[in-house]
Amino acid sequence: MSRSQLACFTALLRSGVTIPALMQTFSEQRGHVQTDSTQRASTLSQIPRGIWMLGFVSMFMDISSEIIHSLLPMFLVTSLGASAMMVGLIEGVAEAASPIVKVFSGALSDYLGNRKWLAVIGYGLGALSKPLFALAPTAGIVLTARVVDRVGKGIRGAPRDALVADITPAHLRGAAYGLRQSLDTIGAFLGPLLAVVLMLIWADNFRWVFRVAVIPGLVAVALLAFGIREPARQPGAKRVNPVTLENLKKLSRAYWWVVGVGAVFTLARFSEAFLVLRAMHGGVPIALVPLVMVAMNVVYSLSAYPSGKLADSMSHTRLLAVGLVVLIASDIVLAHGDSWPVVILGVALWGLHMGLTQGLLATMVAQSAPPELRGTAFGFFNLMSGLAMLVASVVAGELWDRFGASATFYAGAGFCVATLFLLATGTATRSVKA
Repeated sequence: MSRSQLACFTALLRSGVTIPALMQTFSEQRGHVQTDSTQRASTLSQIPRGIWMLGFVSMFMDISSEIIHSLLPMFLVTSLGASAMMVGLIEGVAEAASPIVKVFSGALSDYLGNRKWLAVIGYGLGALSKPLFALAPTAGIVLTARVVDRVGKGIRGAPRDALVADITPAHLRGAAYGLRQSLDTIGAFLGPLLAVVLMLIWADNFRWVFRVAVIPGLVAVALLAFGIREPARQPGAKRVNPVTLENLKKLSRAYWWVVGVGAVFTLARFSEAFLVLRAMHGGVPIALVPLVMVAMNVVYSLSAYPSGKLADSMSHTRLLAVGLVVLIASDIVLAHGDSWPVVILGVALWGLHMGLTQGLLATMVAQSAPPELRGTAFGFFNLMSGLAMLVASVVAGELWDRFGASATFYAGAGFCVATLFLLATGTATRSVKA
């Protein structure tokens, strides 16, 4: 002990403070410091192994999906003669099919108490849909393949998200969703990059590239089936049907507010197929257009996990508002994106907004729904968002065909402003960490 510390200690004793009281004070202060440190320690080392495995499953499936999705709009337009409206319709119908299935898969996972094997079925269906793209002679077959693929996504989505919440302690859920999303997005980065390499090797032969996409999809299914152990049901737990009026009443006002915000927000972010078309119309060689998705997903991957950690300690509505402002900036840049550097800047901003908001919305749903109804909660949330995606993509395609690309992106910015207004006027946010 230094002389100054000894002097302070002596002065305190002379003032009538007892040694036991001092020791209690020091102990309480130390306890507060340790508690604060523990609350801040939502690090990678604390996240359960199952979350890592789910992340790798998502990564391989995204490699499979993005090989195709990064080329599909160009394949439709250049090889099958589809319009922007047709591209939007295909994307919108496919994305609407997914959330409709998610409602039932989420409810079924709640009823059976089994998330994992429903997810295995969904990932398997997604992997097996990939050869259809290589064989498609018309846009109608592409639509069929996309619907099959998205039905698989619908089957797996809600059980997987609910499984993340089941495996992870409450104070780490934001970081867990962010980590899974980061690994998912790494796959979304590697997929388009591999598509570029294969397009260069096979001289812009879309169909040969599509044949390769089934391989990483099968790897994802194997990892999920053999690498993840689902938490056991609690002894004596009753299997009940969650889709009843009584159970739906358990979903709070805060939950339905999150659903509404998510739906309006989705109107602002139509299918990423329009980012690919924007790059193609900017004069980028066909084989290199998937690099646009690489740029977006690099930013997305780097920002998703830090954003998830921020969601554990920062106001969710404020963080969501930041994401909306970033999306507005992206829309404005892409509205004027007639050159390669401008397009890259616009899609990078798009990727940043995705990183800020994707895992955040999942965290908000998890926190606003009862644990036994999380599968159902995610299902209904995705239903509304998917229906909004159908409207958004069809409108985006129609605006593109009638008025050009700029009108599509300006409309997206307008819906962002509407979502910001909803955030500013919402009163139910207190229950979801406003």
